[in-house]
Amino acid sequence: MNYLAHLLLSGSDPDWRLGGLLGDFVKGPLVGERPAAIEAGIRLHRRIDAGTDAHPAYRAALTLLDPHWRRYAGIALDIWFDHLLARKWPQRCPQPLDDFCDQCWRDFHARSRYIPPRAQAFVARAEQFKLLQGYREREVIERTLARVGQRLRRPVALEELLPQLVAGGAPLERHFEQLFDDLEREAARFRQRSNIGQE
Repeated sequence: MNYLAHLLLSGSDPDWRLGGLLGDFVKGPLVGERPAAIEAGIRLHRRIDAGTDAHPAYRAALTLLDPHWRRYAGIALDIWFDHLLARKWPQRCPQPLDDFCDQCWRDFHARSRYIPPRAQAFVARAEQFKLLQGYREREVIERTLARVGQRLRRPVALEELLPQLVAGGAPLERHFEQLFDDLEREAARFRQRSNIGQE
């Protein structure tokens, strides 16, 4: 899962949502450097990533992409799944996508002391260019794939995977829906089991 999915799966608590974002930027053990709810959100992010990688629907989705791209297909698929989520946002969240993103950025600005520099830079860019809202558009996904591909240790033209993602059509959408349904349930259980910052 990518940024937008992690934010939504984190629930409505701002600290959990920030943790959902920071899961891509904070590595290693969590030792109380941030409020407990933020660290709980990071743990949920890690649980979602592990659950995604092992999920039959995700594995089935990967088989729809050329094996030549096996090493990078998961990266592209995560970004594409954010595209599918953004396109069907009203089915997943009652709050309009633009309002949801704006609220996230406001909440994160109020918690900026807990956000490392790389994540601060991402938040600033995402807010300025309305990046997550833009995931609804295929052109934005193409640019995102290209940018991510160039940031890899060995840069690759990740945007070349876009035609395969588009061609995946309905089967890819079905795999996404199955995966996201299960992740929503798992994330809700994880949040309920925690007594930290419950909304």
